[in-house]
Amino acid sequence: MPEPTPVLELSGVRAAYGRIEVLHGVDFVIPPASVFALLGPNGAGKSTTLKVVSGQMQPTAGQVRMMGRPVAGASTEALARTGVCTIPEGRGIFPSLTVRENLRMVTYAGVGLSAVEERAYTQFPRLKERRRQVAGTMSGGEQQMLAMARALTTNPALLLLDELSMGLAPLIVEQLFELVAQIAAGGISILIVEQFAATVLEVANLAGLMLHGRVQQVGTPAELHDVLSGAYLGGVDA
Repeated sequence: MPEPTPVLELSGVRAAYGRIEVLHGVDFVIPPASVFALLGPNGAGKSTTLKVVSGQMQPTAGQVRMMGRPVAGASTEALARTGVCTIPEGRGIFPSLTVRENLRMVTYAGVGLSAVEERAYTQFPRLKERRRQVAGTMSGGEQQMLAMARALTTNPALLLLDELSMGLAPLIVEQLFELVAQIAAGGISILIVEQFAATVLEVANLAGLMLHGRVQQVGTPAELHDVLSGAYLGGVDA
């Protein structure tokens, strides 16, 4: 039986800021309905890799494939139409609008508000309690839930999460990653860029260790445990 087509595949991807190359040949594959954690210290190239995958930055060499089709160089809008959805660092919500108004904004893609709300409140019951609250006054964890709810209304094939845990309490981070696992179980592949490895590895199917602009090793969390236990990754217990 043939292997399923990867949702995302990077092969020999290079990228630069001006004359300074920061990605030196990045390779990894994300299978369908899986969570891939891209880990490494600050400056390793994680965020640049995410920018390339999301179309915010053009690679200088290499291939990016979505569902087997080359998409390197495609715009953010074009990638969104192929099923790529990004939740940027800092959540990406409208802080001056209520939760309901934030959800209404995604209906301009052609989905009715009732359907958007039903899906959002089913997956994130706390948002229903907060639906009339101004989003910027909610907790950081609740804002992340709103950002994820907005993203999922587009039925993405690939969800990109940038530093989901940033600035959040450990208990909230654990709850958010439980939601990530549920989303992947529903058939959506997820690429998570994280500096701190401990919690994300509990829900990841695969992890890649990135250092100096290259993915040095890819495997299951168990396979990479000894490598990832270094203190620079922020607390994977030995």
